[in-house]
Amino acid sequence: MKQSVAILGATGSIGQSTLKILTEHSDDYQVYAVTGQHRITELVDICLQYQPKVVGIPSVQLDQFKKIAHEKKLQPLPELVFDEQGLVEISSNSEVDIVMAAIVGAAGLLPTLSAVKSGKRVLLANKEALVMSGDLLLSEAKKSGALLLPVDSEHNAIFQCLPESYFSHRNENKQPQLGLSQILLTASGGPFLHFDQSQLENVTPAQACKHPNWSMGQKISVDSATLMNKGLELIEACHLFSISEHFVTVVIHPQSIIHSMVQYIDGSTLAQMGNPDMCTPIAHALAWPKRISTSVQALNLFDVQKLDFYPPDHQKFPALNLAREAMRVGGTAPTILNAANEIAVQAFLEGRIKFTQITNLVAEMLNQVSAQVASNIENILQVDRHVRERSIAWIEDHGVPL
Repeated sequence: MKQSVAILGATGSIGQSTLKILTEHSDDYQVYAVTGQHRITELVDICLQYQPKVVGIPSVQLDQFKKIAHEKKLQPLPELVFDEQGLVEISSNSEVDIVMAAIVGAAGLLPTLSAVKSGKRVLLANKEALVMSGDLLLSEAKKSGALLLPVDSEHNAIFQCLPESYFSHRNENKQPQLGLSQILLTASGGPFLHFDQSQLENVTPAQACKHPNWSMGQKISVDSATLMNKGLELIEACHLFSISEHFVTVVIHPQSIIHSMVQYIDGSTLAQMGNPDMCTPIAHALAWPKRISTSVQALNLFDVQKLDFYPPDHQKFPALNLAREAMRVGGTAPTILNAANEIAVQAFLEGRIKFTQITNLVAEMLNQVSAQVASNIENILQVDRHVRERSIAWIEDHGVPL
């Protein structure tokens, strides 16, 4: 029997890779629902090819969707649901077996939480959901029996290198279990790895979005350029693998061949390697504990020949230390970090602040806003809104005049 898949963020790079895998294994999976934000023409094209039963769009895009659907002769129209509530409905729909959570940023939090509460297999590509409410998501997964599987290449690599029984040994003291000594979280270093501080002052959004190894959206590309993406991934790893941040070491690995590693107390280091293609971790999470084929070319070590590793430069890239500090403080501190960063990245993309001001703004919000206990989702969302408002005000005072 085919499993039904809902793809939240179907028009993004993760969504497109997921559709590719589903096409290659159409005997086992079917697309039940897709969602999109702005790329309505692409979303209609997806509907034409995959015939989903339900489509989620912003309500303001309804006329545009109908217009393009009419032009492209999409018949019959799928059921349309709207805005955040529509995403939540899709995530909790009883006909959905698997949810690909690939909406970027805090916008993906409530739909991801809904999928977890409904006991789905959740393929987690939205790291911000765990950053903002990791303890809450994991607690709900335990209650509902949801299977939360990492799709980020780094966390998927760590997942593959740990014993399966590791996840039945979660503990409150956040100490490594079953002989694990530390996690080595790899980072490409982004497009500005070899820039000096003065060069970083004047980089453009176009430069920041040109990642050397991966094809990604604008927001995650800028996060990669500041290394904030790795900071968010560090927080995500702490939650996923129930481990304190000081047991997670970030390693700059420009080739992006080793996707992450784990070290054990006997001196062993296990690494997951492969060509940089998101189809591999998506396929792994989709079919786990089985493995399914992909069109990704197998790694040829004779072509690779050389692998480089460096410690991160914390002076040039302070985002990593900001993320560590937020994780140490706990509570809503990671929510503060994430909200400020999302506002800062958007302002940089719009030319309203400089690249180096992204982390300046995040640091300022972490200093100004006191972290609280992340007791419930309403509390987390309230802090998120408050920090966004203060971040916008900071940009008005400190940003580049338009």
